[in-house]
Amino acid sequence: MATLRTAVSMLSGYDADAGDASLDAARRQAERLVATMSTLVAALGRVREGKEPVAPDPQLSHAANFLYMLSGERPGEAAARTFEQALVLHADHGFNASTFSARVTTSTLSDLYSAMVSAIGTLKGASHGGAATRVMEMLLEIQSSDEEPGAWVRRALAEHKRIMGFGHRVYKVEDPRATHLRRSSESLSMATGDATWFDMSQSIERAVHENKGLFPNVDFYAASTYYMLGIPTHLYTPIFAVSRVAGWTAHVLEQMADNRLIRPRSDYTGPLSAPFVPLDAR
Repeated sequence: MATLRTAVSMLSGYDADAGDASLDAARRQAERLVATMSTLVAALGRVREGKEPVAPDPQLSHAANFLYMLSGERPGEAAARTFEQALVLHADHGFNASTFSARVTTSTLSDLYSAMVSAIGTLKGASHGGAATRVMEMLLEIQSSDEEPGAWVRRALAEHKRIMGFGHRVYKVEDPRATHLRRSSESLSMATGDATWFDMSQSIERAVHENKGLFPNVDFYAASTYYMLGIPTHLYTPIFAVSRVAGWTAHVLEQMADNRLIRPRSDYTGPLSAPFVPLDAR
């Protein structure tokens, strides 16, 4: 994420519309960023594994191209369709933290690239963008333990451990994005002939709901879906940026079209009537 943040910042120096503050220029920049973010993350993923980057294929869709640039092999129809759905489901989600960061930056009349760097920096935080990675780490831990998933969940809850991928600040019932990703995960399992991760996820979901009454969020099924697509866990949060850049830039364009400085107020809650102590008496 730190490398992606820096790379996106660097891109501003190569943009033909740099210095043009018009809305039309920002739209062109937004289109380029949606495409470039995908290429960047795929290239960074390959470089991290000691491989040469793969150039995008103009004959492939946006989602299929990412999988191709990451693996060097053309994805099957089921894989491309599943990843495309995941990108759509993650593209926007109201005034989440990273989107709010992008809009605040834009409201100061800063440029679109600065807004994207703000958003990526915010997404980098573990409380916002890292949940899917931690879900997959949990699944891998359960697999290596040889313990039945439901029993693992009950033991973890008894030890007051948090089960990743459940509950949401907004949704008190099932995250509707999780509903679609569950279906995609099942379809991908059938297409690949390996239902290991889907069956494990189903067992965990049942155990958590029976014991805590919690529903899965979007990250729960995204984790195993990405894993089945051959995506390494360290790319899960950058892939979130590949998807969310469409929502970020849409919000930036909306902010630019009817801008007002976003300047929240705060209430002071500290001590009142504190005596002033001269500097030489402190």
